[in-house]
Formats: sequence, C-alpha cells, structure tokens
Amino acid sequence: MISQDICPAEPWAVRETRLDTSLLAQTESVLALANGYLGMRGNLDEGEPHGISGTYLNSFYEDRPLPYPEGGFGYPEQGQTVVNVTDGKLIRLMVDDEQFNVGSGVLHSHERVLDLRAGMLRRDVDWESPAGRRVRITSRRLVSFTQRAVAAICYEVEAVDRPVRITVQSGLAANEEQAKVSDDPRVAAALKNPLVAVEQDREQHGAVLLHRTRSSGLLLAAGMDHVIDCPSGYQEETDVRTDWARTTVVTLLPPGGRLRIIKFLGYGWSTSRSTEALRDQVAASLNTARYAGWDGLVAEQREYLDDFWDAADVEIEGDPALQQAVRFGLFHVLQAGARAEGRPIPGKGLTGPGYDGHAFWDTEGFVLPLLMYTAPRAAADALRWRHSILPHARDRAATLGLSGAAYPWRTIGGAECSAYWPAGTAALHLNAVVARAVEEYRMITGTELDFGPEILVETARLWASHGHHDASGAWHVDGVTGPDEYSAVADDNVFTNLMAARNLRAAADACTRDPSIAERLGVAPDEPRAWLAAADAVHIPYDERLGVHPQSEGFTRYAPWHFPDEPTGEPLMMTAPYFQLYRRQVCKQADLVLAMHWCGGDFTPEQKARNVDYYERITVRDSSLSACTQAVMCADVGHLELAHDYAWEAAMVDLRDLHGNTRDGLHIASLAGAWSAIVEGFGGLRSHSSVPDLAPRLPSGITRLRFNLRHSGVRLLVEADHTTARVSLRDGEGATLPILLYGEEVEVTAEKPVTRPVVPLEPLLPPPQQPPGYAPRQSGRE
Repeated sequence: MISQDICPAEPWAVRETRLDTSLLAQTESVLALANGYLGMRGNLDEGEPHGISGTYLNSFYEDRPLPYPEGGFGYPEQGQTVVNVTDGKLIRLMVDDEQFNVGSGVLHSHERVLDLRAGMLRRDVDWESPAGRRVRITSRRLVSFTQRAVAAICYEVEAVDRPVRITVQSGLAANEEQAKVSDDPRVAAALKNPLVAVEQDREQHGAVLLHRTRSSGLLLAAGMDHVIDCPSGYQEETDVRTDWARTTVVTLLPPGGRLRIIKFLGYGWSTSRSTEALRDQVAASLNTARYAGWDGLVAEQREYLDDFWDAADVEIEGDPALQQAVRFGLFHVLQAGARAEGRPIPGKGLTGPGYDGHAFWDTEGFVLPLLMYTAPRAAADALRWRHSILPHARDRAATLGLSGAAYPWRTIGGAECSAYWPAGTAALHLNAVVARAVEEYRMITGTELDFGPEILVETARLWASHGHHDASGAWHVDGVTGPDEYSAVADDNVFTNLMAARNLRAAADACTRDPSIAERLGVAPDEPRAWLAAADAVHIPYDERLGVHPQSEGFTRYAPWHFPDEPTGEPLMMTAPYFQLYRRQVCKQADLVLAMHWCGGDFTPEQKARNVDYYERITVRDSSLSACTQAVMCADVGHLELAHDYAWEAAMVDLRDLHGNTRDGLHIASLAGAWSAIVEGFGGLRSHSSVPDLAPRLPSGITRLRFNLRHSGVRLLVEADHTTARVSLRDGEGATLPILLYGEEVEVTAEKPVTRPVVPLEPLLPPPQQPPGYAPRQSGRE
C-alpha cells in the first residue's frame, strides 16, 4: 500500500517525498504521463531499478494465439497484447567513473512530483557517489497534449562542491527485457522481443529507429533529438545499432557548474504506410518540437491544461485527500483520452500493461460521461473508434447467429479477444452501454454525432434478434451475463433488460426524429415498431416476498454465500471456483444497483432504498467499478456518510493501491467513477434528458463543494454547502440554460444565477450492513 507519508495530500500535485524501491511498480503507474496517443510510465530516468518499464502507443499491439483445451464454434482464435515500444526515457549518468544509481552511494534526497496543472513530472535528486562526488540532478518530463507524437525531457546535472567529469548517455532502446506481468505463457511469448529491426538513421544530435511487430505487422518509428547547454566545452557523439541508439555528452563541470540537456522524442506507427513516410513523420515531429523548444512545450502544456481545468475542476472542502484524488483522477482520465483521436481508451489508459492493454465497456460506461462534461471532443473521438470497428462487431454478431452488431468484450483492434465466453461473449449489455454513450453525448453536448444513429440501429438489431416475446407478450433477454461477473449466463438480468430497452427506444427515436436516417441505414418500417414493442414489454423481475428486484430471474432464491468472520482479503474468484460463485447470492460488483444509477426513473424511491439495503449485504467489490456506483446510490437514498466512504475508496484505488494491482496500470474507470461519486452522488447530477438535473447534498465530512461542467456549449458552475445550492453560467451575455434544481424547472443565465436552499433527504431505512470484512475503506479517510 502507498502510505500518506510517502504521498501526502496536496491539492494540485502528487508528491513522492522519498524513494521506496519496493513500491517502484506502483509509483510508475501513478506518476505516468500520457496524452491518449503516447504514454510513458513514471520510470526513473536511468531506467534501473524499475518495476515495469513501459512506453506505449495507443493501439500498437502484437497478436498471440488463444488455444483451447476444448474448442468450440465461435471461440476467438487470436488475442492482442499491448507492446512496450522503443523506450526514449532513458538518460544514464556517470559521475567521474561511477554510474548514478539510487541504490549506491548516498541518496541525500529524492523527490518526484506529478504536477497536475503543469502536466509534468518533476524529479529532484541530491546524490553523493561512493567516491564522495556530490551532484544535484533535476529532470522535468512531459508528454505533450498539443503535439500528439512528442515527449520531452529537460535533464540537468550540477556539480556541488568540487569539479567532476560528467558523462550523460541518452538512449533509445527497443525490446527491453520485461518483468513478468501475466501468468499466461502466451502473453510472455508474444512480448519476448516482439519488435524486428527495419531501419536505423543517425541524425546530427540523435537518431531514428524503425521496427515492425513480428505477427501483427505494425510498423513503428521512434526518434530522439537533443539541445545541449553547458558552461564549459563538451564532446557529443551518437552511436546506432539495430535495437538501440545512444547520444553521449561528456564534460568537466566546475563547482556550481551545470549541464543542461533537452531531449525531444517523437513517435509514430502505422499499419500501411512506408518506412520512408513514417520516418519522415517522426523527423517532422522532432523538428516541430525543437522549433517550439522546451519553454514553448511547457507553455503549450500549461495553456492546454488551464483550459481543461477551467471547465472541469472539482473543489472539495473538508477532505484534503479526496480533493487530491479527484483531481488526480480527472488528470489521468484526460491523459487516457485527450488525443486518442479515433482509437480506444484502454482500461489502464497508457499507464501499464494490465488487461493486455484492452478496452472494455468501462470506457463508455464510466469514462466517457466525465469527458462529455469536461472534454467533449475526446468523448466524440472515443465513440468514433466504436463506429470504426462496426465491421468487426457485425461479423461477431453473425458468428453468434444474431443480427446487427455485437461489440467485443475486450479488444484493441476491434476483434473479440476474450477467451472466457461466459464473461465475454455473454455480456451483451456492453452493446447497450455503447448506445447509451451515443445518446448521452447528444443530450449533454446538444450535438448529434453523424455516425451515432448507425451505432444505435445496429445494436438495436442485435437486441431484436436476441430477445423474444413469451406467450403472454412479455419480452425477455435470456442467457446473458450482467455487470456482476460472479453471476453468468442468467435470464432477464435487470440491468441488461433495462439498458436494452433504452437502446431500442433510442434507435427508434433516431429514425423517427430524422426519417433520412432510416432510409440511409436501410431500416424497414416495421423495425422501429418492433423495437418499441419489445422495449414496452420488457420483463423486469421483482420479488414480491422480499420487496426487492432480483438482479436476474431467480437470483433471490439462490442459496446465500457463507461469509467467514475473517475474510482472506483475496478476491473470491481467487479462493473459490466460479461453479460455486455462479449459483450463490454474492456479487462481485454493483449490478442491480448500477441499473438504478443509470435507469433511475424505472424505480421508485422505496424500491431504490430496499434494493440498496439488500445488495449492500452481498456485494464484495472485487471489481474497482463497484465503489463509485455504490457511492452514488447510497447518496441517492440518503446514506451520505456511507456514500462518502465509497467515494473515498473509488478515488483512492490507485493512490493507495487498495486492490493491490496498481503496478500493472491505473484503474481509469474507477478514477472516472470517483468524479461520478462526487458530482453525481453529492452533486445529484443526472443526465436522463437534455436538461441537467441537480440536487446537491453533502456528507458531514465535506463542508463545501464546487464543480464545473460543460453542457450544451456553455460552462456551468455548481456550488453547494450544507444549507445552500447555487448554479451559475460562466459564459457571456445571452447564454442561457434550463436546469432542474431539486425537481424545480429553472433557467440559469450568465447574469442571473439560481440559488436554492438545500432540500434534505431523509433515508427510508437505516444504513445497510456489508458482508463481514467488506465495509468500505472508511478507516483510510485522511
């Protein structure tokens, strides 16, 4: 666990106050830099020691086989694994004849700071070599938001008290030896020297290396260039081999003398372009970066982030750790998607190799709503990727014997990569989640994506071909796996059924709203009528005896799970067979509760209260996607203190490594979910129509909340304490926005904010209990 003494709560930074090499893998994820296209883990400049060395390009992957002991029709045959591309972070230092290493000599001080406003990783080191030569080292690293293919490092060495000979080796390295990140030998085989050398170019102050993946055939180019500033004379030379390049600078520094090296990095990859074209692209990126200079890149980065924070910041008074965590989450969600531009947003972003670098429904469900309110262009780009892989989704639906499109459970390039069909193929709800994201984009931004209706229609066709009407006319969706992965291949999962019905209605509405859409997509006149008939007749199970909704048909009659008084702390899937989990009342994550979050209008307040009470007692949160939804719904039914605990857990999942796997990369959806817990939970924001619906209510541990949103092209500011809520617009004269505030329809203008007293919500039931040992991490609230 990453403790507070190593990472104290600060409002605009994540500061590692001392180096703990046992936590290197975790802090490499936390301190990672990315822009949605290029990502770099927070490895030490010298490369060693490290937990997991990593530099990633979005959608750059290697194929690997998916063999099965017992095959079956429709099983995916190939997987895809993200590749650690050519590493340009490397800068090694020799002080006289000794190599700088944090494990040797005397480390007088070592501090790293992730600056959330500057978008930069800073490192300051005071080191004395075993021979007594003392130097101060500072490095500043950024991955540019404004120049997509560019990263840069400013590296400085200062002689402290005596002359020293300094040798700096700045490198590019391909096919680095990787730490074990998976127990699957197929993954290890795919990642062992995955890059084949194609071409190498030596430049005046650097080099460009070109490689191709062995199986997927993707072409990669990585280049470096340098600007050197030294008060005394120096020698520079560059050496190039097939898998590495090295620019070496040697100088003699007097006491107080400082060597400064600016390292520019450029990356590019392609499925189809020539080596010459890709080499020239990277060379152009390096020239552009050099033209901007270090100071120019720093200024561009700050300007970009100033604009983002202006319409995205969340201010919390009363809980400094949560304040830091929500900004940390916002920053990393932006880093995951800002420049993805038609590529997916992986579950780990570009911070690590976890999940093989795959994208899941987590993106559309948890990440994109945040981006729609804060960086809508990035959200549109992510949905554009979903549209681009429709051919794969149509093929997958056909393989499954269905119409329309069946999106993959996990993928990089668009093909299904899940070898476990009960959790993958059967989890059809992801198609409705994608459709929900398309509709939410239209409602939140006021703009319809030109490709959006096609996604709605193709996913509606999937549901129409999978669901069926029974003899009484009720419409059922059978044999599916809902969000709770401890229940599989169930009938009439409530979340799936409600989301499918919304999908069907959205598709029918799109065709009615603009008849040309139906004509363009070949929608027959009877299709929308059938979609609406199914949606209106959807079966939603309800247990009259218990007064709750079973998360799927028959769930509440399953035998209860026996929770020991002292749980092991391990996820249940690691200590019990799925055979047992699937037939018991135990939930890996919020499922029925998520249905109430996203389809709240389909439940009464009493049903919500009783459902929350029931499912709190059997949910173990072995998924990081659970705590944020439980936070929102606990707040919705009046359990604000419990909601605060869940919000803290969702927000701190990586800053405190609560799930023990931050080493493999950050939980991007949970970080987005922390924003949801605060803005939707305590701010009461709902997006069930084109009119923002707000109902702020704060727990006792938060004294004041302010959050910014973009909605319908204007900037909205919501402020609340325990007595008053205020909504204002931050745009000029003439801007206006209708909203619902505690259910009252009001109109907000730039000149006329709306203020209302907070409307308290009395819970209908006492705070619910959780399984033994599974209460939220309230003891960790700082």
